[in-house]
Amino acid sequence: MNIKAIVTDIEGTTSSIDFVHTVLFPYSSQAIPEYIRQYYQEPEIAAIIEDIKIEVGQENLNIESVIDTLLGWIEADLKITPLKKLQGLIWEDGFNKGKFKGHIYEDAYQNLQKWRDRGLSLYVYSSGSEQAQKSLFGHTEYGNLNVLFSGYFDTRIGNKKESLSYTKIAREIKIEPQEILFLSDVVAELDAAANARYQTILLVRDRMPENTNNHQIVNNFNEIKI
Repeated sequence: MNIKAIVTDIEGTTSSIDFVHTVLFPYSSQAIPEYIRQYYQEPEIAAIIEDIKIEVGQENLNIESVIDTLLGWIEADLKITPLKKLQGLIWEDGFNKGKFKGHIYEDAYQNLQKWRDRGLSLYVYSSGSEQAQKSLFGHTEYGNLNVLFSGYFDTRIGNKKESLSYTKIAREIKIEPQEILFLSDVVAELDAAANARYQTILLVRDRMPENTNNHQIVNNFNEIKI
């Protein structure tokens, strides 16, 4: 592989799906009502609330309806930008208070560090907000891993299942698409990256998907040969 940069997904790739779904999501669901009621007048939260109103097309949405909307989005596992922004802030608060540490697979930690030491540029692309990404990698059992990454991308760059998103990332980091390796556990995301001329690897840590669409398959980062 002629690789200059690696872009990695988080959930199911560098980190356990269970950690996200059994720790982070429940924590934000529990915290959102009081968090919104307490901070709705703060500029950053007020801006998120305005984005929620725009998203649902209701300018007069009251605070309790905003809360209900957010909880409904979480229940439906929707990747909506204002929700992700808010979750990122709430998770950062939880990390800072020592409520939990960001889960990173040991093989991911070791190889990310090795690749960075070799001079490869590392980036994160996740549906979670940039703030959420930085909070997770900044509070791991291995310490602050944000020093390993050159940049972060979230849904503001585009949908992870659309090729244009990957084209935009390549333009922003100023590296040719064919010199970028994208790592994910989601075949549709890898398909989109491949259509943008990225090299791709499918992480299968638990269950093999029914259709791998001929992406290279590994079970962990140790099996990735660059």
